[in-house]
Amino acid sequence: MSYFDDLAERLRTQGVPSDRVETTLADLAAHLEESGGADPEAEFGPVEDFARELAPSGGQGPAVPDAHADAHVETWRWTADTYVDEELLNRFGGEGWEVERVDALGRFVSHRSLDRPQRWEYRRELVTRGREGLDERLAPDGWEACGNWIVYAWFKRPVAASLGPEAEISQPPGVPERWNFLSRKFYLLVAFLLVALALAGVTAALGDGDSGTGLGFAGGAVVGALVPLAALWGRQVWRSRR
Repeated sequence: MSYFDDLAERLRTQGVPSDRVETTLADLAAHLEESGGADPEAEFGPVEDFARELAPSGGQGPAVPDAHADAHVETWRWTADTYVDEELLNRFGGEGWEVERVDALGRFVSHRSLDRPQRWEYRRELVTRGREGLDERLAPDGWEACGNWIVYAWFKRPVAASLGPEAEISQPPGVPERWNFLSRKFYLLVAFLLVALALAGVTAALGDGDSGTGLGFAGGAVVGALVPLAALWGRQVWRSRR
């Protein structure tokens, strides 16, 4: 049994609807293809652990109580690009959402107390050259690491450290209905990259004197590259507008 077949069976056993299982597996396969990873277990970890991580609160839709956590805590997973993530983290932190970590798909795994929700604030740091000493440098100001994704690290701290009891939220707003917060700038960047790739392919084809080899090869390469990218982009647009 393959990794994804085993994962699908485990998710269904844990009560995840079949349509959500299929959507989750499609997202995982797309992520694996984009990252160039050949081994799902190396990318996502042991299948039994990953299945527990994804269910029951790992999919789309509003937050629900985590079956493996305190009954008085609700959980929510959501994603955003780097154009808006820090702003949204602080907005949702002000509504009581505390980020536990960033999962294998780059989603912020958050929870909020149902009894006494507290405000949180966040910051993002670039860690392309490593994070040696970064945690220690930020710790005196109360910042605690809460997630990593590729070249970024996120830190959180309770607003109570500066406001005291006023940081507690008496009537928190409802759970956001959306989970995908990709910005317009992100989609414009994707569109720009697609156009640049197409232009580069056309230029290479026209510059090749042998239309039977250069044009055909370059054209095929461009089409082959654009089709999956356009499909992924279109799916993200459609899902974000649902």
